[in-house]
Amino acid sequence: MAGKLKLIKNPKEERICVETRSALVSRRYGSSDDEYMTLVIKLFKLNNPHKTQEFPTAIYEFSNTEKVRIRRMNVSYYLEGNDIVINDLKELLIVHEGSKIILKGYQLEVESRTNVF
Repeated sequence: MAGKLKLIKNPKEERICVETRSALVSRRYGSSDDEYMTLVIKLFKLNNPHKTQEFPTAIYEFSNTEKVRIRRMNVSYYLEGNDIVINDLKELLIVHEGSKIILKGYQLEVESRTNVF
């Protein structure tokens, strides 16, 4: 059996650095007491996790999150599921500043996944 899934809700650390291959960034409704939605960051060992049945290695949830800033990374936004996919990661840095989250990371540079161009 694979390793146990880690669900981390509202971590106390202001800076979290994790080794991962990809991240899926999404949102969900939070508590009725929250002004903003809950940010959900799922981490995976493979690229394009939305195309597989693979379970995440870890899930970070940040309740009452106003906005997410993604700094200096190539991302894909999938309209079908309202998710942002960040592939080709070596590590992801999550910076928690009040109701805002900043995502930075070390990412391999991949120009194209298919021979479209």
